[in-house]
Amino acid sequence: MAEVTPTRMELIKTKDRIALAKKGHKLLKQKRDALILEFFELLKKAKNLRGELNEQIRSAYKSLYTAQMYHSLPELENVALNCRKDISVDMEVRNVMGVKIPSIEMENVQISPPILERGYSIVGTSAKIDNAVDNFSKVFEMTLKIAETETAIKRLILEIEKTKRRVNALEFVLLPKLEEQKKMIQFRLDEMERDSFVSLKVIKRKLEQKAKEKD
Repeated sequence: MAEVTPTRMELIKTKDRIALAKKGHKLLKQKRDALILEFFELLKKAKNLRGELNEQIRSAYKSLYTAQMYHSLPELENVALNCRKDISVDMEVRNVMGVKIPSIEMENVQISPPILERGYSIVGTSAKIDNAVDNFSKVFEMTLKIAETETAIKRLILEIEKTKRRVNALEFVLLPKLEEQKKMIQFRLDEMERDSFVSLKVIKRKLEQKAKEKD
């Protein structure tokens, strides 16, 4: 610990720093707890989405296999190549305790447009192909949702770790150091006060002794 001047002013400054550090420690703990709560909520959401996505993928491939029973592979490849490719996504950012998390506005995502706007001709195709296209469109939509959720989880993990390090630094390093510094200053001031009191007592006795000698 660096040497500090044991003065009343230094003691006041140290106490102020302790109060500020305790306030910062409390706020950081609140932030950490809020981030952890948000993290577990998103983790639960991601787990549910993963389960739904797996089910949707199974449905999509099942509908594709059904379409293959009615159409040749070249027909299906032609439909896949001519399907609408332009996708409009509105991306926003929401703030969670200082963490910027991307948010996809799903209302504006044009993943599964009406049949006449899909890019392939309905002549020569069947409802089996339309069903497969719908199912794979839903897979893509759910993939976007999972990407949004898992990106948020990764950013929250980084911020939680950063906040935990700051909390620990304040709790186990800075605050103990300041408390020790306050005790040292207080001890030195008390020691100086005792020395001053003893010196005054000695001076007083000498003055009294001189007064008696004069008398």
